[in-house]
Amino acid sequence: HVQLVESGGGSVQAGGSLRLSCHTTGYSPSNYCMGWFRQAPGKSREGVASLDNDGTTNYADSVKGRFTITQDNAKNTLYLQMNSLKPEDTAMYYCARRDGPYCLGYSEAEYHYWGLGTQVTVS
Repeated sequence: HVQLVESGGGSVQAGGSLRLSCHTTGYSPSNYCMGWFRQAPGKSREGVASLDNDGTTNYADSVKGRFTITQDNAKNTLYLQMNSLKPEDTAMYYCARRDGPYCLGYSEAEYHYWGLGTQVTVS
């Protein structure tokens, strides 16, 4: 049974940092493309970062240089380190898994399993 559970969200002042975690069960995340998405109030969900099973990363332009996606295979956990946070980063953050080893952009239809999200608020 595949499950993704996010944690680590919270409220932080602009310029601060947070690290989000996505604990996965039922499979090894190292075998799949994993991604982080976010959805701000009144906006569509957007891709933030992705990680292929070969370690290739991709970031949305809005977070490049500030966010880092990593994975601890021993803990079956995906992370999103967020630095220099801005008020426009305020959103619900979701992790997701694609049924394949390589990420093909941020189309939501490509990702088959989703967590319930963790809220990040930057003031």
